[in-house]
Amino acid sequence: MIIKQITENKKQYINLLLLADEQESMIDKYIDRGEMFALFDDDLKTICVVTDEGSKVCELKSIATEPKYQGQGYGKQMIVHICNYHRSNFNTMMVGTGDSPLTIPFYKKCGFTQSHRIKNFFTDNYDHPIIEGGKQIIDMIYLKKDLRR
Repeated sequence: MIIKQITENKKQYINLLLLADEQESMIDKYIDRGEMFALFDDDLKTICVVTDEGSKVCELKSIATEPKYQGQGYGKQMIVHICNYHRSNFNTMMVGTGDSPLTIPFYKKCGFTQSHRIKNFFTDNYDHPIIEGGKQIIDMIYLKKDLRR
């Protein structure tokens, strides 16, 4: 298994990124300013984008694993890597996600704790309803992880 930083042609990974953030115009807002990482284990398994939000805070904007490899630990390995990678320059990593029983437990297992909520984020910023786990996602839930530990 190897994790590489992707610095060029980031849009070639758009199909995988769309699994995590299903509106391309939203991805376009952060893909160029973010650092992209790709996890390979023979072939591409997981991709993510992390941005510098200032004040020693970085944000995991998007993380996605190829569906046939989900549940095999690749996403968690990526989180461990990016937390270790960013530890020297940032104190906190944030991640925003929908209020979903599919994603919140994953981030909590990775050491994130709930921080705050942005009401109506998905209904105000996306051009179509976001459905996850059979439920419409409305609010953005932010979680945080202390990188200094």
